[in-house]
Amino acid sequence: MKGYLVLCLLRCLEWLPLSISRCLGKLVGSIGYRLNGRSCQVARTNLKLCFPSVAETIREKLCQERMEHMAQTIFETPRLWRCSPLWLKKRTTEVYGLDNFKQATKNDRGTIFVVPHMGNWEVIGLWLAHQTKITSLYEPPKLVALEKWIRTCRQSSGATLVPTSPKGIAELLKALKKGEAAGILPDQQPPIGSGKFSTFFGCPAFTMTLIHRLIQRGKVNILFCAALRVSGGWKLYFNRPDEDIFSSKQENSLKALNLGVEKIVLLDPSQYLWEYERFRHGPKGSPSAYE
Repeated sequence: MKGYLVLCLLRCLEWLPLSISRCLGKLVGSIGYRLNGRSCQVARTNLKLCFPSVAETIREKLCQERMEHMAQTIFETPRLWRCSPLWLKKRTTEVYGLDNFKQATKNDRGTIFVVPHMGNWEVIGLWLAHQTKITSLYEPPKLVALEKWIRTCRQSSGATLVPTSPKGIAELLKALKKGEAAGILPDQQPPIGSGKFSTFFGCPAFTMTLIHRLIQRGKVNILFCAALRVSGGWKLYFNRPDEDIFSSKQENSLKALNLGVEKIVLLDPSQYLWEYERFRHGPKGSPSAYE
């Protein structure tokens, strides 16, 4: 029942103009900040860990802005899932690194688009699917009633979704070998056995090894991507990685992966997913940062 109620709410939101969705989201986010719920508390902890030298008043302002951006993402995404390519094109105000994108997709190598949880990552997924053939890893939502709708909406743009399983990763590798694109979100806790600790803003973070493994299987292009929220739409970024990401040494590659995410985050720290428990697992059994 909970899933169907959420689905009904999201289906109502898809008809709202973008400006209204954002106003509502900002209002709800502001209320959420004042209520100081779990998301707000986790975001505050992460900001303190990653920016210890920044004044507390500035971090607190970032925390409030983050809650507002988080809610705006929730409110505007249903509209995105039913939008046409023309609608999205009109609301893509700028594309930084467009030459990087064109260069990566015009050769016969596969391209891994590394998409941190920044701004609205659904925008990047839709925009890429309109431009090139792409296969993306997909983890179904916990609410089963939403799964079919979300999958249908995402695949309607032309993207191919595969599960975060050995079979799905095999499909991802197959696409890359054919010179196609793959989309991966790099900044969540991978399963035990699929990650190693590396530094993220100076803190030890359990980091996925999948991208390193895919790189070692064959020559690929790598671009870090983000869609940042601006007035009237989004501006897109396509950043080249540090060359160490191609290193055969896993330690160097993971460090470069997190560095690429950091550079995206610093474009506008308030739009990053700080409410996610990125440091839930510490090295050598150290306690969680959120206890």
